[in-house]
Amino acid sequence: MLDMLSIENAQVILNDLKAKLDAGDINGGKSILGKMKIGMLDFPSRNAPETQLYTAISISALECGVLLSVADEDLDAFARNVSQLMPLYSSISSPSSTKKCHILGLNLMHLLVENNLSEFHAELELLSSDEASNPYVSFPINLERQLMVGLYDEVLSADSRVPDPSYTFFMESLLQTVQDSIADCLEKSYKTMSINDAVGMMKFDSRDDFMEYVEECRDDWIMEGEDIFFQPPETGSKASDVPSMKLIEQSLSYATELERIV
Repeated sequence: MLDMLSIENAQVILNDLKAKLDAGDINGGKSILGKMKIGMLDFPSRNAPETQLYTAISISALECGVLLSVADEDLDAFARNVSQLMPLYSSISSPSSTKKCHILGLNLMHLLVENNLSEFHAELELLSSDEASNPYVSFPINLERQLMVGLYDEVLSADSRVPDPSYTFFMESLLQTVQDSIADCLEKSYKTMSINDAVGMMKFDSRDDFMEYVEECRDDWIMEGEDIFFQPPETGSKASDVPSMKLIEQSLSYATELERIV
């Protein structure tokens, strides 16, 4: 066990950590990260002349930790690494990390998936204009705006425009949330709907994917032949009295139409 890492030794371990991350060796990377974190406990204080160099190494190591936790789909580890990393970003002025905006964007994605909007907006207040306009960061910012105004169609198509594959992990959870919201809307607006229409409205890639979703998440939907029968609403107007299909289609296509107008 290392009591005190020299700059040279710390850099060697960091290079090994980066190599494991690049190779997709999650377990190997986690093992090296653990050793690095033990060494980081004895890094010199902020008053030491080498502090900036050690801090830069710590930042790079924790950034690797964040990316490893995403690859491992470990949200608890992700949150821990981000919480350790954020104070370091504010403690060093130069050189700036090349991965900072990537990490900031992933953190915003995490907050969005967790529906922690208060902290999401608190983090936005800390961004510089350059950071906010960076593609890694602007992607979750735009997603949040689309969600807030119900532009679900835009959100559902965003998985094809992620700025980095690491965002896919969070997009999968977010797409599930959006599909749940559309499903809530459908069952409150209709008595019945064809399965093909539901597949299209909820943007499933296949009928099988949709049927799997219904089985796991909507076991109260009644499937008969090619139609779905929703539970009747407890109160309010009958579904047939409301032009629901038209309203939902207009909502889902609103973003596209708005872009054309602008």
